[in-house]
Amino acid sequence: MSSSLKHLVAAAALCVAGAALAQPYPGIGRPATAKELKAWDIDVRPDFKGLPAGSGSVSKGMDVWEAKCASCHGVFGEANEVFSPLIGGTSKADIQTGRVAKLNDNSFPGRTTLMKVPTVSTLWDYINRAMPWNAPKSLSVEEVYAVTAYLLNMAEVLPENYVLSDRNMAEVQKLLPNRNGMSSQHGLWPGKSLGNGGKPDVKAVACMKDCPGEHNVASFLPDFARNAHGNLAEQNRMVGAQLGADTTRPAGAAPAAPVAPPPAAPAATGGAPTALLNKYTCTACHGMDNKVVGPGFAEIARKYAGKADREAYLAQKVAAGGVGVWGQIPMPPQNLTAAEAKTIASWLAQGAKK
Repeated sequence: MSSSLKHLVAAAALCVAGAALAQPYPGIGRPATAKELKAWDIDVRPDFKGLPAGSGSVSKGMDVWEAKCASCHGVFGEANEVFSPLIGGTSKADIQTGRVAKLNDNSFPGRTTLMKVPTVSTLWDYINRAMPWNAPKSLSVEEVYAVTAYLLNMAEVLPENYVLSDRNMAEVQKLLPNRNGMSSQHGLWPGKSLGNGGKPDVKAVACMKDCPGEHNVASFLPDFARNAHGNLAEQNRMVGAQLGADTTRPAGAAPAAPVAPPPAAPAATGGAPTALLNKYTCTACHGMDNKVVGPGFAEIARKYAGKADREAYLAQKVAAGGVGVWGQIPMPPQNLTAAEAKTIASWLAQGAKK
């Protein structure tokens, strides 16, 4: 066979193989559309690739902050007893050097976000994908730029009349207080766009003789925390290698034989509106009987058991949120319908039965 014919046959084989790989499994799924891929491809890299076109002013950011951010992070980014402060610990000198001096001061009470973060893109990307806490990805592009600008203004990095955009973010990066606090000189950072020389970040030397025996690396729980959150073995799936330790028994004791969970009983009429509680992640902050971040549902029911208009009152509180009744941890407003709020409030008013 001639050399040219061999090349032609090889090329044809590659085309056939490529076509086969591009096909989905028969009868299962379909290739993702460009629109679907774009909806997932929202990350913004430190070199600003992926950053959408747009802008937002400091003044606009203050309005968004007070409406959607301050309930959790404080009016001035000082936060509260749940979240760590975002602002503080940086100085004008840090903006000049790009390294936050307070990070080396053991007497400083804590590390804020602006003390640690080395890239503006990290702030923008996290706010865009995860904030606000009760409605992630609900901010517009302008609002994300504006809130990022307002954060940097509170840290005295940007002036009050600044408009942050995709066109000037690289310039703002040069003012970030801890921009020089991150190293990219390691093999885990792909490419050379940020100075990476491609060298590995570790220099392991293989042991060739008189090597020590293999170690069994495993996690462990201190005695005081062993059963703090219930039996871990009962909280894992009953398939796979990681079944969880039986924390009701002392460390090293043989685990009890796994017992299949009983079949779920049908939901009783008037029981918990589980679908709604899960839909709005109510159970992330409220236990059925006990406090998690906020009070347990049963505690709420007991507190308002004697209130004549408790159902209307609770419906309003579920929707609007608030702070001060159960402590200083704020409950943000919930984006649910009036009918949904009434359903949850009615259940609470009737004693929060499971």
